[in-house]
Amino acid sequence: MGPRWKGKGSEAKALADPMSKIVCQLQSSLIQSDAQGLLSSCSVLYQADEEQAELLNRACFGRPIVSAEKDKQWFQFGMEEAFYLCYHLNCLKIVDGQDCETNFEELWHYMKSQNATFPEFYKAYQNLRMKNWVVRPGSQYGVDFVAYRHHPALVHSEFAVLVLSEGEGSNENGRLRVWSDFLCTIRLCGSVAKTLLVLTVNSNGNRSVSPSCLDSYSIEERTVTGWSPEQCRENPATKSM
Repeated sequence: MGPRWKGKGSEAKALADPMSKIVCQLQSSLIQSDAQGLLSSCSVLYQADEEQAELLNRACFGRPIVSAEKDKQWFQFGMEEAFYLCYHLNCLKIVDGQDCETNFEELWHYMKSQNATFPEFYKAYQNLRMKNWVVRPGSQYGVDFVAYRHHPALVHSEFAVLVLSEGEGSNENGRLRVWSDFLCTIRLCGSVAKTLLVLTVNSNGNRSVSPSCLDSYSIEERTVTGWSPEQCRENPATKSM
Protein backbone atom coordinates (compact mmCIF):
# COMPACT_ATOMS: atom_id res chain seq x y z
CA MET A 1 0.00 0.00 0.00
CA GLY A 2 1.68 3.16 -1.22
CA PRO A 3 1.28 6.80 -0.19
CA ARG A 4 -2.13 8.38 -0.67
CA TRP A 5 -1.55 12.04 -1.45
CA LYS A 6 -4.22 14.60 -0.63
CA GLY A 7 -5.05 16.44 -3.82
CA LYS A 8 -3.22 17.40 -6.97
CA GLY A 9 0.27 18.78 -6.43
CA SER A 10 0.69 17.45 -2.88
CA GLU A 11 3.49 15.06 -3.82
CA ALA A 12 5.37 17.82 -5.65
CA LYS A 13 5.05 20.11 -2.62
CA ALA A 14 6.46 17.43 -0.36
CA LEU A 15 9.41 16.76 -2.67
CA ALA A 16 10.17 20.47 -2.90
CA ASP A 17 10.19 20.85 0.88
CA PRO A 18 11.65 17.66 2.42
CA MET A 19 10.97 16.92 6.06
CA SER A 20 14.69 16.61 6.83
CA LYS A 21 15.19 20.23 5.78
CA ILE A 22 12.27 21.46 7.91
CA VAL A 23 13.55 19.64 11.00
CA CYS A 24 17.02 21.14 10.51
CA GLN A 25 15.49 24.62 10.33
CA LEU A 26 13.53 23.94 13.52
CA GLN A 27 16.62 22.61 15.27
CA SER A 28 18.60 25.73 14.33
CA SER A 29 15.83 28.08 15.47
CA LEU A 30 15.45 26.38 18.86
CA ILE A 31 19.21 26.35 19.47
CA GLN A 32 19.56 30.04 18.61
CA SER A 33 16.77 31.00 21.03
CA ASP A 34 18.10 28.74 23.82
CA ALA A 35 14.65 27.15 23.95
CA GLN A 36 13.30 25.83 27.25
CA GLY A 37 10.31 23.58 27.80
CA LEU A 38 8.44 23.06 31.07
CA LEU A 39 8.04 19.52 32.34
CA SER A 40 4.38 18.94 33.21
CA SER A 41 3.25 15.45 34.21
CA CYS A 42 3.47 13.25 31.07
CA SER A 43 4.22 16.08 28.65
CA VAL A 44 6.39 19.14 28.10
CA LEU A 45 4.98 22.63 27.47
CA TYR A 46 6.77 25.11 25.24
CA GLN A 47 5.99 28.73 24.39
CA ALA A 48 7.04 29.38 20.78
CA ASP A 49 7.39 32.63 18.89
CA GLU A 50 5.75 33.08 15.50
CA GLU A 51 8.65 31.64 13.49
CA GLN A 52 9.05 28.62 15.74
CA ALA A 53 5.30 27.97 15.79
CA GLU A 54 5.33 27.76 12.00
CA LEU A 55 8.33 25.41 12.00
CA LEU A 56 6.84 23.20 14.72
CA ASN A 57 3.63 22.92 12.72
CA ARG A 58 5.48 22.17 9.49
CA ALA A 59 7.70 19.58 11.20
CA CYS A 60 4.71 18.11 13.08
CA PHE A 61 6.14 18.34 16.57
CA GLY A 62 3.76 18.88 19.44
CA ARG A 63 0.13 19.89 19.68
CA PRO A 64 -0.83 23.61 19.61
CA ILE A 65 -2.68 24.83 22.68
CA VAL A 66 -5.25 27.60 22.35
CA SER A 67 -3.99 30.79 23.98
CA ALA A 68 -5.09 34.43 24.20
CA GLU A 69 -1.54 35.63 23.43
CA LYS A 70 -1.27 36.76 19.83
CA ASP A 71 2.51 36.86 19.44
CA LYS A 72 3.18 33.58 21.28
CA GLN A 73 1.88 30.04 20.80
CA TRP A 74 1.99 27.25 23.38
CA PHE A 75 2.79 23.69 22.28
CA GLN A 76 2.43 20.45 24.19
CA PHE A 77 5.02 17.76 23.41
CA GLY A 78 4.53 14.09 24.19
CA MET A 79 7.31 12.35 26.09
CA GLU A 80 8.90 10.79 23.01
CA GLU A 81 8.77 14.08 21.10
CA ALA A 82 10.25 16.06 23.98
CA PHE A 83 13.08 13.61 24.56
CA TYR A 84 13.86 13.51 20.85
CA LEU A 85 14.17 17.30 20.73
CA CYS A 86 16.17 17.38 23.95
CA TYR A 87 18.43 14.33 23.65
CA HIS A 88 18.77 13.51 19.95
CA LEU A 89 18.52 16.96 18.35
CA ASN A 90 19.93 18.68 21.45
CA CYS A 91 17.89 21.80 20.73
CA LEU A 92 15.49 21.96 23.68
CA LYS A 93 16.31 22.33 27.36
CA ILE A 94 13.70 21.08 29.80
CA VAL A 95 13.11 22.59 33.23
CA ASP A 96 11.01 21.34 36.13
CA GLY A 97 8.41 23.20 38.20
CA GLN A 98 11.17 24.93 40.19
CA ASP A 99 12.71 26.25 36.96
CA CYS A 100 15.72 23.93 37.35
CA GLU A 101 17.11 22.40 34.19
CA THR A 102 16.99 18.61 34.06
CA ASN A 103 19.90 16.71 32.54
CA PHE A 104 19.47 13.75 30.18
CA GLU A 105 19.69 11.11 32.93
CA GLU A 106 17.19 12.89 35.20
CA LEU A 107 14.75 13.33 32.35
CA TRP A 108 15.21 9.69 31.31
CA HIS A 109 14.42 8.39 34.80
CA TYR A 110 11.45 10.72 35.17
CA MET A 111 9.90 9.56 31.89
CA LYS A 112 10.54 5.92 32.81
CA SER A 113 8.71 6.53 36.09
CA GLN A 114 5.72 7.83 34.12
CA ASN A 115 5.75 4.93 31.63
CA ALA A 116 7.72 1.72 32.19
CA THR A 117 7.85 1.07 28.42
CA PHE A 118 9.21 4.53 27.60
CA PRO A 119 12.68 3.23 26.51
CA GLU A 120 11.15 0.93 23.88
CA PHE A 121 8.61 3.50 22.72
CA TYR A 122 11.25 6.20 22.45
CA LYS A 123 13.63 3.93 20.51
CA ALA A 124 10.82 3.14 18.06
CA TYR A 125 9.90 6.83 17.74
CA GLN A 126 13.53 7.82 17.20
CA ASN A 127 13.99 5.08 14.61
CA LEU A 128 11.12 6.43 12.49
CA ARG A 129 11.96 10.12 12.95
CA MET A 130 15.58 9.56 11.95
CA LYS A 131 14.25 8.08 8.69
CA ASN A 132 12.25 11.31 8.17
CA TRP A 133 8.83 9.83 8.87
CA VAL A 134 6.35 12.10 10.61
CA VAL A 135 5.24 10.26 13.74
CA ARG A 136 1.97 11.06 15.49
CA PRO A 137 -0.05 9.35 18.26
CA GLY A 138 -2.06 6.37 17.04
CA SER A 139 -4.56 5.81 19.85
CA GLN A 140 -7.54 6.60 17.61
CA TYR A 141 -6.61 3.52 15.54
CA GLY A 142 -5.77 1.30 18.51
CA VAL A 143 -2.01 1.46 17.85
CA ASP A 144 0.96 3.29 19.36
CA PHE A 145 1.86 5.60 16.48
CA VAL A 146 0.91 6.41 12.92
CA ALA A 147 3.61 7.29 10.40
CA TYR A 148 3.25 9.80 7.56
CA ARG A 149 5.54 10.22 4.57
CA HIS A 150 5.25 14.00 4.99
CA HIS A 151 2.93 16.53 6.63
CA PRO A 152 -0.60 15.18 7.32
CA ALA A 153 -2.04 18.06 5.32
CA LEU A 154 -0.39 16.60 2.20
CA VAL A 155 -0.63 12.85 2.65
CA HIS A 156 -2.57 10.25 4.61
CA SER A 157 -0.70 8.18 7.20
CA GLU A 158 0.83 5.11 5.63
CA PHE A 159 1.62 2.89 8.61
CA ALA A 160 -0.12 2.00 11.85
CA VAL A 161 2.71 1.24 14.26
CA LEU A 162 2.78 -1.18 17.19
CA VAL A 163 5.80 -1.30 19.49
CA LEU A 164 6.78 -4.62 21.08
CA SER A 165 9.79 -5.46 23.21
CA GLU A 166 12.17 -8.36 23.60
CA GLY A 167 14.63 -9.12 26.34
CA GLU A 168 14.36 -8.62 30.07
CA GLY A 169 10.78 -7.72 31.08
CA SER A 170 9.74 -7.98 27.46
CA ASN A 171 6.32 -7.24 25.99
CA GLU A 172 4.94 -5.57 29.09
CA ASN A 173 2.06 -4.19 27.03
CA GLY A 174 0.94 -7.80 26.43
CA ARG A 175 -0.23 -7.38 22.83
CA LEU A 176 -0.08 -9.67 19.80
CA ARG A 177 0.38 -12.75 21.95
CA VAL A 178 -2.25 -14.77 20.07
CA TRP A 179 -3.33 -14.89 16.42
CA SER A 180 -6.68 -13.29 17.19
CA ASP A 181 -4.81 -10.12 18.22
CA PHE A 182 -3.07 -10.05 14.85
CA LEU A 183 -6.28 -10.64 12.93
CA CYS A 184 -8.21 -7.91 14.72
CA THR A 185 -5.40 -5.40 14.31
CA ILE A 186 -4.86 -6.23 10.63
CA ARG A 187 -8.57 -5.90 9.88
CA LEU A 188 -8.70 -2.54 11.64
CA CYS A 189 -5.66 -1.31 9.70
CA GLY A 190 -7.18 -2.51 6.44
CA SER A 191 -10.44 -0.68 7.14
CA VAL A 192 -8.56 2.64 7.45
CA ALA A 193 -6.17 1.93 4.52
CA LYS A 194 -3.00 1.53 6.59
CA THR A 195 -0.30 -1.12 6.74
CA LEU A 196 0.48 -2.58 10.14
CA LEU A 197 4.13 -1.98 11.04
CA VAL A 198 5.39 -3.93 14.04
CA LEU A 199 8.59 -2.60 15.60
CA THR A 200 10.18 -5.10 17.96
CA VAL A 201 12.74 -3.44 20.22
CA ASN A 202 15.40 -5.70 21.71
CA SER A 203 17.39 -4.45 24.70
CA ASN A 204 20.07 -7.09 23.98
CA GLY A 205 20.54 -7.67 27.69
CA ASN A 206 21.16 -4.02 28.52
CA ARG A 207 19.34 -2.47 31.46
CA SER A 208 17.73 0.88 30.73
CA VAL A 209 19.60 2.76 33.45
CA SER A 210 20.50 5.73 31.24
CA PRO A 211 19.78 6.98 27.71
CA SER A 212 23.21 5.74 26.58
CA CYS A 213 21.73 2.21 26.58
CA LEU A 214 19.77 3.16 23.46
CA ASP A 215 22.91 2.68 21.37
CA SER A 216 22.83 -1.02 22.28
CA TYR A 217 19.15 -1.49 21.46
CA SER A 218 18.20 -3.05 18.13
CA ILE A 219 14.96 -2.85 16.18
CA GLU A 220 13.33 -5.41 13.92
CA GLU A 221 10.80 -3.96 11.49
CA ARG A 222 7.97 -6.10 10.14
CA THR A 223 4.98 -5.17 8.04
CA VAL A 224 1.98 -7.43 8.48
CA THR A 225 -0.84 -7.64 5.93
CA GLY A 226 -3.91 -9.80 5.52
CA TRP A 227 -4.28 -12.37 2.76
CA SER A 228 -7.05 -11.59 0.29
CA PRO A 229 -8.69 -14.54 -1.56
CA GLU A 230 -9.28 -12.22 -4.52
CA GLN A 231 -5.56 -12.22 -5.22
CA CYS A 232 -5.68 -15.96 -6.04
CA ARG A 233 -8.88 -16.19 -8.03
CA GLU A 234 -8.68 -17.45 -11.58
CA ASN A 235 -8.88 -14.87 -14.30
CA PRO A 236 -12.27 -15.42 -16.01
CA ALA A 237 -10.72 -14.70 -19.41
CA THR A 238 -8.01 -17.32 -18.85
CA LYS A 239 -10.48 -19.92 -17.60
CA SER A 240 -12.64 -19.68 -20.72
CA MET A 241 -9.73 -20.26 -23.15
